[in-house]
Amino acid sequence: MATRKVTVSLDAVAVSYGERAAAAAGVSFSSWLSRAARREAVRTGIGPSADGAEAEAVADEREHAVAAKEMRAAG
Repeated sequence: MATRKVTVSLDAVAVSYGERAAAAAGVSFSSWLSRAARREAVRTGIGPSADGAEAEAVADEREHAVAAKEMRAAG
């Protein structure tokens, strides 16, 4: 999957939790944060846009389905 470098500001507690969660999952903080953002988008009903602006996300529908399944399983 292609990545895009962005700058974000997070509060210190969010960074601490995220870094610890990433370490526990055995992934980089960046990867963990990307997955967390995707899961939260799925949880709140956001998916690939219909206008094709997110062609990569549409091509990655399988990951979207996995995230949705994980969210359902988590309650």
